Amino acid sequence: MDSPEQIRSRLHAEDFGDRIKAINQLRQLDPAVAFELIQPLTHDPNTRVRYAAISQVATLGQQEPETALKILRRALLEDPEADVQAAAADGLGALKLTSALDDLRQVYQSSGEWLVQMSIVACLGEMGDTRAFDLLEMALSSDNGLISVAAIGALGELGDARAVPLLLPYVADPDWQVRHRLAQALGQYLAEAEVKAALQKLAQDESEIVAEAAKNAL
Repeated sequence: MDSPEQIRSRLHAEDFGDRIKAINQLRQLDPAVAFELIQPLTHDPNTRVRYAAISQVATLGQQEPETALKILRRALLEDPEADVQAAAADGLGALKLTSALDDLRQVYQSSGEWLVQMSIVACLGEMGDTRAFDLLEMALSSDNGLISVAAIGALGELGDARAVPLLLPYVADPDWQVRHRLAQALGQYLAEAEVKAALQKLAQDESEIVAEAAKNAL
């Protein structure tokens, strides 16, 4: 195992692979120290290094949520690479930094990158802030099936009963992956009368995976 001094030194190595290795080794250090050391790497000229650094902020940022918010907002709004923006959205969701909701909405509507949009949708579900309902409703009708499926899951996590009439039509969706995610999402709304009937139908689904998910939800 490398010493803290070796890890610190490698963070400034000329080779970007060494810098990435050092970022991954920060888990060996005190989280407060690691968070301080990771911050300069979120500005690194190498995309892979920035991605690795922003991804670590999702856990290390618990040390200083306000600082983490600034770092992740900048990456979401200003980084030129979709992978880094997506990682920033993941971090905002993991840390439940709901004050970034307007930024997430702005980027979702302006970005042409499906990966960024899908990460934002997943982030909104993880945050559980019902102010995101309108954006998730928009994502549900996305032309990109991956985003639509992510929105089903996020609406389930959100726990807002307004989602039920939006979700129920997907019981008849031809894609088993959609029905599977739906069964999981509807499990959060068992207090709604029509949901139990929908889950009972899904419990008889031709897809064993879907049927099992529905039975577990019931």
